[in-house]
Amino acid sequence: MKKLDWYILKKFFSTFFFSIFLFTIISVVIDTSEKTDDFVKSGWSFYKIVTDYFLAFIPHIIALLFPLFVFIAVIFFTSKMAGRSEVVAILASGTSFNRFLVPYWIGGIALAALLWFSNQYVIPRAEEKRTYFETKYVNANSSYNPLLDRTSNIYLRVDSFTYAGIHYYDTMGKSGGPFFMHRIKGNQVTYNLRAERITWDTAKRKWQLNNVFTRVIDGLNEKVTMQRDSMMNFNFRPFDLQKDEFAKDKLTTPELKEFIRLEELRGAETVNALKIERYRRDATPVAVIILTIIGAVVSARKVRGGSGAHLAIGFIAAAGFIITDRFSSMFSVKGNLPPIIAAWVPNFIFAFVALYFYRKAPK
Repeated sequence: MKKLDWYILKKFFSTFFFSIFLFTIISVVIDTSEKTDDFVKSGWSFYKIVTDYFLAFIPHIIALLFPLFVFIAVIFFTSKMAGRSEVVAILASGTSFNRFLVPYWIGGIALAALLWFSNQYVIPRAEEKRTYFETKYVNANSSYNPLLDRTSNIYLRVDSFTYAGIHYYDTMGKSGGPFFMHRIKGNQVTYNLRAERITWDTAKRKWQLNNVFTRVIDGLNEKVTMQRDSMMNFNFRPFDLQKDEFAKDKLTTPELKEFIRLEELRGAETVNALKIERYRRDATPVAVIILTIIGAVVSARKVRGGSGAHLAIGFIAAAGFIITDRFSSMFSVKGNLPPIIAAWVPNFIFAFVALYFYRKAPK
Protein backbone atom coordinates (compact mmCIF):
# COMPACT_ATOMS: atom_id res chain seq x y z
CA MET A 1 0.00 0.00 0.00
CA LYS A 2 1.48 3.30 -1.15
CA LYS A 3 0.43 6.91 -0.63
CA LEU A 4 -1.48 6.79 -3.90
CA ASP A 5 -3.54 3.81 -2.65
CA TRP A 6 -4.37 5.49 0.65
CA TYR A 7 -5.23 8.72 -1.17
CA ILE A 8 -7.74 7.02 -3.48
CA LEU A 9 -9.16 4.79 -0.74
CA LYS A 10 -9.68 7.79 1.54
CA LYS A 11 -11.61 9.58 -1.21
CA PHE A 12 -13.51 6.38 -2.04
CA PHE A 13 -14.73 5.64 1.48
CA SER A 14 -15.34 9.26 2.51
CA THR A 15 -17.43 9.96 -0.61
CA PHE A 16 -19.42 6.73 -0.27
CA PHE A 17 -20.20 7.00 3.44
CA PHE A 18 -21.00 10.72 3.20
CA SER A 19 -23.39 10.17 0.27
CA ILE A 20 -25.10 7.18 1.91
CA PHE A 21 -25.38 9.17 5.16
CA LEU A 22 -27.12 12.08 3.39
CA PHE A 23 -29.43 9.74 1.49
CA THR A 24 -30.34 7.92 4.72
CA ILE A 25 -31.33 11.19 6.39
CA ILE A 26 -33.48 12.12 3.39
CA SER A 27 -35.09 8.66 3.37
CA VAL A 28 -35.88 8.83 7.09
CA VAL A 29 -37.48 12.26 6.69
CA ILE A 30 -39.60 11.12 3.73
CA ASP A 31 -40.61 7.88 5.45
CA THR A 32 -41.53 9.76 8.63
CA SER A 33 -43.78 12.15 6.71
CA GLU A 34 -45.53 9.22 5.00
CA LYS A 35 -46.05 7.19 8.19
CA THR A 36 -46.87 9.90 10.71
CA ASP A 37 -50.48 8.73 10.99
CA ASP A 38 -49.34 5.12 11.37
CA PHE A 39 -46.96 6.07 14.21
CA VAL A 40 -49.77 7.86 16.01
CA LYS A 41 -52.14 4.95 15.45
CA SER A 42 -49.61 2.45 16.82
CA GLY A 43 -49.34 4.26 20.17
CA TRP A 44 -45.59 3.68 20.25
CA SER A 45 -43.38 6.08 22.17
CA PHE A 46 -40.71 8.12 20.37
CA TYR A 47 -38.00 5.88 21.82
CA LYS A 48 -39.75 2.72 20.64
CA ILE A 49 -40.28 4.15 17.14
CA VAL A 50 -36.58 4.98 16.86
CA THR A 51 -35.25 1.71 18.29
CA ASP A 52 -37.84 -0.74 16.90
CA TYR A 53 -38.55 0.81 13.52
CA PHE A 54 -35.98 3.31 12.28
CA LEU A 55 -32.94 1.35 13.47
CA ALA A 56 -34.35 -1.46 11.32
CA PHE A 57 -35.44 0.78 8.43
CA ILE A 58 -31.97 2.32 8.00
CA PRO A 59 -30.15 -1.00 7.27
CA HIS A 60 -32.98 -1.91 4.88
CA ILE A 61 -32.68 1.25 2.78
CA ILE A 62 -28.87 1.19 2.82
CA ALA A 63 -28.73 -2.42 1.66
CA LEU A 64 -31.32 -1.72 -1.02
CA LEU A 65 -29.22 0.95 -2.76
CA PHE A 66 -25.74 -0.03 -1.56
CA PRO A 67 -24.35 -1.05 -5.01
CA LEU A 68 -25.82 2.04 -6.68
CA PHE A 69 -24.23 4.42 -4.19
CA VAL A 70 -20.87 2.67 -4.45
CA PHE A 71 -21.10 3.19 -8.20
CA ILE A 72 -22.07 6.87 -7.93
CA ALA A 73 -19.39 7.56 -5.29
CA VAL A 74 -16.66 6.05 -7.50
CA ILE A 75 -17.80 8.03 -10.54
CA PHE A 76 -18.09 11.27 -8.56
CA PHE A 77 -14.65 11.37 -6.92
CA THR A 78 -12.79 9.80 -9.86
CA SER A 79 -14.27 12.26 -12.34
CA LYS A 80 -13.19 15.07 -10.01
CA MET A 81 -9.66 13.65 -10.04
CA ALA A 82 -9.76 13.40 -13.83
CA GLY A 83 -11.06 16.96 -14.13
CA ARG A 84 -8.11 18.24 -12.09
CA SER A 85 -5.74 16.17 -14.31
CA GLU A 86 -4.71 14.03 -11.32
CA VAL A 87 -5.31 10.80 -13.25
CA VAL A 88 -3.18 12.10 -16.13
CA ALA A 89 -0.38 12.95 -13.70
CA ILE A 90 -0.60 9.51 -12.04
CA LEU A 91 -0.33 7.68 -15.38
CA ALA A 92 2.39 10.04 -16.65
CA SER A 93 4.51 9.27 -13.59
CA GLY A 94 4.95 5.71 -14.81
CA THR A 95 2.07 4.10 -12.89
CA SER A 96 0.27 1.61 -15.12
CA PHE A 97 -3.49 1.76 -15.50
CA ASN A 98 -3.79 -1.69 -13.88
CA ARG A 99 -1.78 -0.44 -10.90
CA PHE A 100 -4.02 2.65 -10.75
CA LEU A 101 -7.06 0.36 -10.38
CA VAL A 102 -5.61 -1.58 -7.40
CA PRO A 103 -7.12 0.69 -4.67
CA TYR A 104 -10.47 0.47 -6.43
CA TRP A 105 -10.27 -3.32 -6.24
CA ILE A 106 -9.36 -3.12 -2.55
CA GLY A 107 -12.15 -0.67 -1.74
CA GLY A 108 -14.72 -2.57 -3.80
CA ILE A 109 -13.85 -5.91 -2.19
CA ALA A 110 -13.95 -4.37 1.32
CA LEU A 111 -17.40 -2.87 0.76
CA ALA A 112 -18.60 -6.06 -0.93
CA ALA A 113 -17.50 -8.10 2.12
CA LEU A 114 -19.37 -5.68 4.40
CA LEU A 115 -22.53 -6.01 2.31
CA TRP A 116 -22.19 -9.81 2.08
CA PHE A 117 -22.01 -10.24 5.86
CA SER A 118 -24.90 -7.81 6.36
CA ASN A 119 -27.05 -9.65 3.82
CA GLN A 120 -26.45 -12.99 5.51
CA TYR A 121 -27.05 -12.07 9.14
CA VAL A 122 -27.63 -8.37 9.95
CA ILE A 123 -30.30 -7.23 7.46
CA PRO A 124 -32.68 -10.20 8.11
CA ARG A 125 -32.74 -9.45 11.85
CA ALA A 126 -33.54 -5.80 11.12
CA GLU A 127 -36.25 -6.83 8.65
CA GLU A 128 -38.09 -8.70 11.42
CA LYS A 129 -38.81 -5.42 13.23
CA ARG A 130 -39.43 -3.30 10.15
CA THR A 131 -41.84 -5.73 8.51
CA TYR A 132 -43.70 -6.27 11.78
CA PHE A 133 -44.59 -2.58 11.90
CA GLU A 134 -45.39 -2.51 8.17
CA THR A 135 -47.70 -5.50 8.48
CA LYS A 136 -49.48 -4.58 11.70
CA TYR A 137 -49.98 -0.85 11.24
CA VAL A 138 -49.21 0.26 7.67
CA ASN A 139 -50.94 -2.64 5.87
CA ALA A 140 -53.53 -3.23 8.56
CA ASN A 141 -56.39 -2.04 6.33
CA SER A 142 -55.20 -3.75 3.17
CA SER A 143 -57.06 -6.64 1.60
CA TYR A 144 -54.51 -9.07 2.99
CA ASN A 145 -52.75 -9.00 6.35
CA PRO A 146 -50.68 -12.10 7.27
CA LEU A 147 -50.95 -11.38 10.99
CA LEU A 148 -54.73 -11.63 10.76
CA ASP A 149 -54.89 -14.31 8.10
CA ARG A 150 -57.39 -17.13 8.44
CA THR A 151 -56.40 -19.70 5.86
CA SER A 152 -58.55 -22.56 4.64
CA ASN A 153 -57.35 -25.92 3.35
CA ILE A 154 -53.61 -25.99 3.95
CA TYR A 155 -51.89 -29.07 2.53
CA LEU A 156 -48.24 -29.92 3.04
CA ARG A 157 -45.77 -32.76 2.80
CA VAL A 158 -44.25 -33.68 6.17
CA ASP A 159 -41.65 -36.11 4.79
CA SER A 160 -41.18 -38.44 1.81
CA PHE A 161 -44.11 -40.66 2.82
CA THR A 162 -46.26 -38.49 5.07
CA TYR A 163 -48.85 -35.85 4.10
CA ALA A 164 -50.86 -33.53 6.31
CA GLY A 165 -53.56 -30.91 6.04
CA ILE A 166 -55.47 -28.35 8.09
CA HIS A 167 -58.93 -27.35 6.93
CA TYR A 168 -58.82 -24.02 8.78
CA TYR A 169 -55.90 -22.16 10.39
CA ASP A 170 -55.85 -18.89 12.36
CA THR A 171 -52.48 -17.14 12.12
CA MET A 172 -53.06 -14.88 15.11
CA GLY A 173 -54.19 -17.67 17.43
CA LYS A 174 -51.70 -20.20 15.98
CA SER A 175 -54.40 -22.83 15.98
CA GLY A 176 -56.76 -24.54 13.59
CA GLY A 177 -58.58 -27.68 12.69
CA PRO A 178 -59.69 -30.21 11.82
CA PHE A 179 -56.21 -31.65 11.21
CA PHE A 180 -55.35 -34.86 9.38
CA MET A 181 -52.16 -36.73 8.55
CA HIS A 182 -51.57 -39.97 6.66
CA ARG A 183 -48.53 -42.02 5.76
CA ILE A 184 -48.31 -43.99 2.51
CA LYS A 185 -46.17 -47.02 1.76
CA GLY A 186 -46.33 -48.06 -1.85
CA ASN A 187 -49.96 -47.60 -2.81
CA GLN A 188 -51.33 -48.34 0.65
CA VAL A 189 -52.17 -46.03 3.56
CA THR A 190 -50.37 -47.43 6.61
CA TYR A 191 -51.08 -44.69 9.13
CA ASN A 192 -53.90 -42.20 9.56
CA LEU A 193 -54.31 -39.51 12.20
CA ARG A 194 -57.18 -37.08 12.69
CA ALA A 195 -57.68 -34.40 15.33
CA GLU A 196 -60.43 -31.88 15.91
CA ARG A 197 -57.95 -29.11 16.74
CA ILE A 198 -54.24 -28.36 16.46
CA THR A 199 -52.62 -25.59 18.55
CA TRP A 200 -49.03 -24.40 18.82
CA ASP A 201 -47.65 -24.64 22.39
CA THR A 202 -45.19 -21.74 22.67
CA ALA A 203 -43.59 -23.03 25.89
CA LYS A 204 -42.94 -26.60 24.70
CA ARG A 205 -42.49 -25.57 21.04
CA LYS A 206 -44.67 -28.47 19.95
CA TRP A 207 -48.14 -28.92 18.49
CA GLN A 208 -50.96 -29.90 20.82
CA LEU A 209 -53.68 -32.04 19.24
CA ASN A 210 -57.15 -32.41 20.78
CA ASN A 211 -59.51 -35.39 20.38
CA VAL A 212 -57.04 -37.46 18.41
CA PHE A 213 -58.15 -40.50 16.43
CA THR A 214 -55.31 -42.74 15.15
CA ARG A 215 -55.38 -45.77 12.84
CA VAL A 216 -52.36 -48.00 12.19
CA ILE A 217 -52.98 -50.32 9.23
CA ASP A 218 -50.93 -53.46 8.59
CA GLY A 219 -52.47 -55.40 5.72
CA LEU A 220 -55.81 -56.69 6.96
CA ASN A 221 -54.99 -55.79 10.55
CA GLU A 222 -55.90 -52.42 11.97
CA LYS A 223 -55.18 -50.81 15.33
CA VAL A 224 -57.35 -47.91 16.41
CA THR A 225 -56.57 -45.60 19.34
CA MET A 226 -58.24 -42.48 20.68
CA GLN A 227 -56.68 -39.79 22.88
CA ARG A 228 -58.08 -36.64 24.39
CA ASP A 229 -54.81 -34.69 24.02
CA SER A 230 -51.47 -35.43 22.38
CA MET A 231 -48.24 -33.47 21.90
CA MET A 232 -46.63 -33.90 18.47
CA ASN A 233 -43.30 -32.61 17.15
CA PHE A 234 -43.86 -31.94 13.44
CA ASN A 235 -41.28 -30.37 11.13
CA PHE A 236 -43.49 -27.35 10.40
CA ARG A 237 -43.97 -24.31 12.62
CA PRO A 238 -46.56 -21.50 12.74
CA PHE A 239 -44.19 -19.44 10.58
CA ASP A 240 -44.48 -22.07 7.84
CA LEU A 241 -48.29 -21.93 7.81
CA GLN A 242 -48.77 -18.20 7.38
CA LYS A 243 -48.60 -16.57 3.96
CA ASP A 244 -46.00 -13.93 4.78
CA GLU A 245 -44.70 -11.96 1.80
CA PHE A 246 -41.73 -10.84 3.94
CA ALA A 247 -40.77 -14.37 4.99
CA LYS A 248 -37.68 -14.61 2.78
CA ASP A 249 -36.41 -11.22 3.99
CA LYS A 250 -36.61 -12.04 7.70
CA LEU A 251 -34.57 -15.26 7.65
CA THR A 252 -30.81 -15.38 8.01
CA THR A 253 -29.08 -17.37 5.28
CA PRO A 254 -28.77 -20.62 7.31
CA GLU A 255 -32.47 -20.33 8.24
CA LEU A 256 -33.38 -19.52 4.64
CA LYS A 257 -31.52 -22.60 3.37
CA GLU A 258 -33.43 -24.82 5.79
CA PHE A 259 -36.71 -23.13 4.89
CA ILE A 260 -36.04 -23.74 1.18
CA ARG A 261 -35.30 -27.40 1.89
CA LEU A 262 -38.59 -27.81 3.74
CA GLU A 263 -40.57 -25.89 1.11
CA GLU A 264 -39.13 -28.12 -1.63
CA LEU A 265 -40.17 -31.15 0.40
CA ARG A 266 -43.67 -29.72 0.76
CA GLY A 267 -43.91 -28.88 -2.92
CA ALA A 268 -44.54 -25.16 -2.31
CA GLU A 269 -45.02 -22.83 -5.28
CA THR A 270 -42.81 -20.05 -3.88
CA VAL A 271 -39.54 -22.00 -3.89
CA ASN A 272 -38.10 -20.08 -6.87
CA ALA A 273 -38.64 -16.72 -5.16
CA LEU A 274 -36.90 -18.03 -2.04
CA LYS A 275 -33.98 -19.36 -4.07
CA ILE A 276 -33.57 -16.06 -5.91
CA GLU A 277 -33.31 -14.28 -2.56
CA ARG A 278 -30.76 -16.85 -1.38
CA TYR A 279 -28.53 -16.50 -4.46
CA ARG A 280 -28.94 -12.72 -4.65
CA ARG A 281 -27.39 -12.37 -1.20
CA ASP A 282 -24.15 -13.66 -2.74
CA ALA A 283 -24.54 -12.04 -6.16
CA THR A 284 -25.16 -8.45 -4.98
CA PRO A 285 -21.77 -8.07 -3.22
CA VAL A 286 -20.07 -9.24 -6.43
CA ALA A 287 -22.06 -6.56 -8.28
CA VAL A 288 -20.48 -3.98 -5.96
CA ILE A 289 -17.01 -4.98 -7.20
CA ILE A 290 -18.07 -4.98 -10.87
CA LEU A 291 -19.77 -1.57 -10.60
CA THR A 292 -16.72 -0.18 -8.80
CA ILE A 293 -14.44 -1.13 -11.68
CA ILE A 294 -16.91 0.16 -14.30
CA GLY A 295 -17.17 3.48 -12.44
CA ALA A 296 -13.39 3.82 -12.16
CA VAL A 297 -12.73 2.99 -15.82
CA VAL A 298 -15.50 5.22 -17.19
CA SER A 299 -14.74 8.28 -15.08
CA ALA A 300 -10.92 8.13 -15.28
CA ARG A 301 -11.03 9.81 -18.69
CA LYS A 302 -11.14 13.62 -18.75
CA VAL A 303 -14.11 14.70 -20.88
CA ARG A 304 -15.66 18.05 -21.79
CA GLY A 305 -18.84 17.36 -19.80
CA GLY A 306 -16.90 16.77 -16.59
CA SER A 307 -18.66 15.01 -13.70
CA GLY A 308 -22.08 15.59 -15.24
CA ALA A 309 -21.30 13.45 -18.28
CA HIS A 310 -19.83 10.70 -16.10
CA LEU A 311 -22.81 10.73 -13.73
CA ALA A 312 -25.18 10.54 -16.70
CA ILE A 313 -23.36 7.43 -17.95
CA GLY A 314 -23.44 6.05 -14.43
CA PHE A 315 -27.19 6.49 -14.00
CA ILE A 316 -27.87 4.89 -17.39
CA ALA A 317 -25.69 1.91 -16.48
CA ALA A 318 -27.32 1.61 -13.03
CA ALA A 319 -30.79 1.73 -14.59
CA GLY A 320 -29.75 -1.01 -17.02
CA PHE A 321 -28.47 -3.13 -14.13
CA ILE A 322 -31.72 -2.77 -12.16
CA ILE A 323 -33.90 -3.52 -15.21
CA THR A 324 -31.85 -6.62 -16.03
CA ASP A 325 -32.14 -7.82 -12.45
CA ARG A 326 -35.93 -7.35 -12.36
CA PHE A 327 -36.51 -9.05 -15.70
CA SER A 328 -34.38 -12.07 -14.80
CA SER A 329 -36.21 -12.44 -11.47
CA MET A 330 -39.59 -12.28 -13.20
CA PHE A 331 -38.58 -14.93 -15.75
CA SER A 332 -37.51 -17.22 -12.90
CA VAL A 333 -40.60 -16.77 -10.71
CA LYS A 334 -43.11 -16.87 -13.57
CA GLY A 335 -41.15 -19.01 -16.04
CA ASN A 336 -38.52 -21.73 -16.18
CA LEU A 337 -35.31 -19.73 -15.73
CA PRO A 338 -33.21 -21.38 -12.97
CA PRO A 339 -33.01 -19.11 -9.89
CA ILE A 340 -29.21 -19.18 -9.69
CA ILE A 341 -29.00 -17.89 -13.27
CA ALA A 342 -31.65 -15.25 -12.58
CA ALA A 343 -29.67 -13.95 -9.60
CA TRP A 344 -26.30 -13.95 -11.37
CA VAL A 345 -27.17 -12.97 -14.96
CA PRO A 346 -26.90 -9.17 -14.29
CA ASN A 347 -23.38 -9.74 -12.97
CA PHE A 348 -22.41 -11.78 -16.03
CA ILE A 349 -23.73 -9.11 -18.40
CA PHE A 350 -22.07 -6.21 -16.61
CA ALA A 351 -18.81 -8.10 -16.24
CA PHE A 352 -18.61 -7.99 -20.05
CA VAL A 353 -19.58 -4.30 -19.94
CA ALA A 354 -16.71 -3.69 -17.51
CA LEU A 355 -14.32 -5.56 -19.81
CA TYR A 356 -15.48 -3.50 -22.80
CA PHE A 357 -14.97 -0.17 -20.99
CA TYR A 358 -11.60 -1.36 -19.70
CA ARG A 359 -10.34 -2.13 -23.20
CA LYS A 360 -11.57 1.24 -24.47
CA ALA A 361 -10.05 3.21 -21.60
CA PRO A 362 -6.94 5.29 -22.37
CA LYS A 363 -3.98 3.74 -20.60
